[in-house]
Amino acid sequence: MTEPGEVWHERRAAGRSTTIRIGYAAPGSDAFEVREQIKALRSAGCERVLVEQADPMAPTRPALDRALTIARELAQTEPAPAVHVTAVELRRLARTSRELITLVSAAQRDGIQLEVLTGPLSGVHGSDGPTLTVFTVLAVAGQLDRDHGREKLKAGQRTAAAAGRRSGRPKVLDGELLAEARRLRDAGMGVPEIASRLVIATGKNAGSHPSVASVYRALAQTAQSDADAATETE
Repeated sequence: MTEPGEVWHERRAAGRSTTIRIGYAAPGSDAFEVREQIKALRSAGCERVLVEQADPMAPTRPALDRALTIARELAQTEPAPAVHVTAVELRRLARTSRELITLVSAAQRDGIQLEVLTGPLSGVHGSDGPTLTVFTVLAVAGQLDRDHGREKLKAGQRTAAAAGRRSGRPKVLDGELLAEARRLRDAGMGVPEIASRLVIATGKNAGSHPSVASVYRALAQTAQSDADAATETE
C-alpha cells in the first residue's frame, strides 16, 4: 500500500471491473484520531488515503477535492471500476447539510460513490436519485429543527420582556457608574483610567473595578443611544 502523498498506480484484476477505494481522513481533536482514521481506512481496503491538512473550520478542503478528482478520473476509465470515496464517519465527508448535498450532487454527476464505515448511515451511497433524496430530507429536517429552536428562543425573549425581565448579560455599570464614566470621559480621561476610578457597588463583583472592556462597551452603547435619540427628534 502507498503512503499518503506517494505516487499511486491503479491495480485491478485483468479482464474485469474492480472496486477502488480512495480514503479520506479529516482532522479531529488530535493527531491520534487521524491515525486511527487512516488505520480504519486501510483496513477497509483503501490503497490511498488523503489526509486533510487544512483547519477544520477552513472554507475549503483541498484533500477532499483531490480525492474527488482522483475518483472522477478513475470512474472515467475502461473498463469502468466502482470507485468509492471512503471515510470513517459521515461528518468527515461533510460538516454541514449544505456540504453534504453538494458532495452527493457531485458524486451523482461524476459517477462515483460515497462510502461511510461507521454510524447510522454507514454503507455505500451510490450515484443514484434515492441517495440524494435521503440526504436532502435529512438536511431539510435539520433546518426545521434550527428554525424551531430560533422560534422558541424568540418566544422566550418576548415572554421575558413582557414580564419585565431582560435577556443577556447583566449590566456591569449601573446608571450612577455610567454617569460618572461619561463625566470622566468628557473631562478628557482615558478609558483605562476611568475603569480604575470606578467601583462596582452591587452584585457578585461588588467592591471591584469594572474591566476596561466593560467600560468601553457601556460608553459605546450610551453613545449609540444618544445618536438614535437625536435622529428621532430631527
